[in-house]
Amino acid sequence: MGLIPEEHKAHIRKELSSLENPVRILVFSQEMECHFCRDARELAEEVAQLSKKVSVEVYDLVRDKSTAAEYAIDKVPAVVIVGKRDYGVRYFGIPAGYEFGAFIKDLRMISKGATEVSDKSRVELAAVKSPVHIQVFVTPTCPYCPTAVSLAHQFAIENPQISADMVDVTEFPHLGQKYAVMGVPKVVINERVEFTGALPEDQFLKHVTVASRSLGAVYV
Repeated sequence: MGLIPEEHKAHIRKELSSLENPVRILVFSQEMECHFCRDARELAEEVAQLSKKVSVEVYDLVRDKSTAAEYAIDKVPAVVIVGKRDYGVRYFGIPAGYEFGAFIKDLRMISKGATEVSDKSRVELAAVKSPVHIQVFVTPTCPYCPTAVSLAHQFAIENPQISADMVDVTEFPHLGQKYAVMGVPKVVINERVEFTGALPEDQFLKHVTVASRSLGAVYV
């Protein structure tokens, strides 16, 4: 029995029918040591079976360390979605539960190389000239988390200076402790700006621009 229920596959197949260009799902794993790695790989493979434009590549964090370094992967399971280029979209943990919808949406946007952000946000994102790293800490049962993940990933797709990670704190509890994640979604940007909650697009973007210019820690 697969991870995706049979009754959901027709809907997902319809969602993926709008893909314009091929997308690759890169899964970084260590199945002998990682409890969730196999599920991450199987989920990616099941999604790929629903569209001819989706392919899956599986890499070992240690054996394929040069590829892991190329994509800045330092923990597993990790999932990267690549279209015409690497857009800096990362999932650390299984993109399942409520995050599965964000994952399918990412496939569609990366296939098109286009997002759903407003024109105003697109202009402001283009003005970001220094590297920005967004981490969105989530749990699979959080209904508000996919909104924050999707916005972060859209910002990354819009600007190559921006990269954005979903991090499942149930799979990486040590990171939950490191960043004092008491509620989700919690967003940490450039290790300087942080906030909790699913903010509207314009407010989220303000924190991104502050982080891109700030030299010190800013807690919101």
